[in-house]
Amino acid sequence: MHMETRAEKIKHRLEQDGWYLKRHGSDHDIYRHPGIKGIITLPRHKTVSPGVARSIARKAGWLE
Repeated sequence: MHMETRAEKIKHRLEQDGWYLKRHGSDHDIYRHPGIKGIITLPRHKTVSPGVARSIARKAGWLE
């Protein structure tokens, strides 16, 4: 079974953790954090694949 993660859930957690919307891309949103180097690209879809969710979680510091 293919499990997908709701993009809205990821967006909410990013914002709770201090990430803010830097700008809108064509099909995605770019998030930055004042204390973490780099950006997070969140696709503007209802759901994201497990691989994309895992990549975002690593960049956000949610995974070791």
